[in-house]
Amino acid sequence: MRPSGALATVMLLVLIQILSFKPIHAEESGTVIPAESRPCVDCHAFEFMQRALQDLKKTAFNLDSRTESLVLRAEKRALCDCMPASSLH
Repeated sequence: MRPSGALATVMLLVLIQILSFKPIHAEESGTVIPAESRPCVDCHAFEFMQRALQDLKKTAFNLDSRTESLVLRAEKRALCDCMPASSLH
């Protein structure tokens, strides 16, 4: 399965979202959370990427399913256009 243009666009948008993400520092919000009770940045990034990849897989599956359906409809329409109706029964 090769990525479609829509899938590549979605992947690019997710990458831009990740690169432009700016965390809010605890000092700026007025509350200090002890380091030992905060998850590490890598853990947050990993979880975010896992969710993003799951969403991409669902989107890719839906696009593949719709594409397959449209291709079958187009092939059926082309077949019906070039064959007489009596030979299709």
